[in-house]
Amino acid sequence: MPRPIEALVHRSALAHNLACARAAAPGARLFAVVKANAYGHGIERAYDGLRGADGFALLDLAEAERVRALGWRGPVLLLEGAFEPRDLETCSRLALWHTVHCAEQIDWLATHKCERPQRVFLKLNSGMNRLGFSPTAFRSAWARLDALPQVDEITLMTHFSDADGARGIAQALAVFEDAARDLPGERTLANSAAILRHRRPQVAADWVRAGIMSYGGSPDFPEHASSHWGLRPAMTLRSRLIAVQPLERGDRIGYGSTFTAQERMRIGIVACGYADGYPRHCASGTPVLVDGVATGTVGRVSMDMLAVDLGPVPHAGLGSEVTLWGEGPRGSRLPIDEVAHAAGTIGYELMCALAPRVPVQAVD
Repeated sequence: MPRPIEALVHRSALAHNLACARAAAPGARLFAVVKANAYGHGIERAYDGLRGADGFALLDLAEAERVRALGWRGPVLLLEGAFEPRDLETCSRLALWHTVHCAEQIDWLATHKCERPQRVFLKLNSGMNRLGFSPTAFRSAWARLDALPQVDEITLMTHFSDADGARGIAQALAVFEDAARDLPGERTLANSAAILRHRRPQVAADWVRAGIMSYGGSPDFPEHASSHWGLRPAMTLRSRLIAVQPLERGDRIGYGSTFTAQERMRIGIVACGYADGYPRHCASGTPVLVDGVATGTVGRVSMDMLAVDLGPVPHAGLGSEVTLWGEGPRGSRLPIDEVAHAAGTIGYELMCALAPRVPVQAVD
């Protein structure tokens, strides 16, 4: 039999999470963000769960090709725009919308020969200081685009740096509203954190961009768990116990002997390690479910295995189901954010780091 580890992508959870985004931003149209191969879920596997969106937002042309190959004929937005002039040819061929965040991209458009003008998203740097025109250059950039026959509609766009925290969006929103004042065109401002935490019409605007929330991750964990927002995990990573070891007081576990048993205990060995995408630096006590019961890891995660404490699960034995994150048996659930927090990272990274050797299937 194959090694007993697998990942599941829950299409019904994806659809449910999109519905949560719509409920939080009534009246706005919705981009499902599928960059980074749909946050590690796989564009093709996630597509049926996300096709209720009004558009897809992603990063590169290969991802756009895949979305079109699935039969999607609606809007597809390149969040970082063209990387070189010839990318605009593909934008024309695939009818892609694309972001314009620097003067060079406007130069490329000015020399591009296209049969039909293109829709562009003019990006303002409202404080993130990654991409976008400064507030003082934004209006002149809009004027340049508006004068080009290659350009059809111009949507105004920004990205909030602190929508998930105490600093909030007030300053960035004021910068955007001042720079965009009286300019025509639709607006898109809100990422997942802004959708959920800042529920105002001027924030939702015309389009919202549902990223991590589409996949059941909380954008502001640990302040709020995914359950607070009504989100469901879209990915489950599960395996089984392949061995059980009885320990005496003083016995040590794993490489480096980083865990010492303080009393007699049973541990289970799970077919999952850092070569599967599980973080090596997870400390003892990282949450895990065994047969749906909450327990924790013990010792150091190795390449192919990790150990778990079977004290809370005395009935567990060889073959018992282990949920590393996601949906467990009998209605149990382990949010990916809790595992990521124990590893000192965020759920986004765990989703995207799932290793190619892990079999993945989409389920309803």
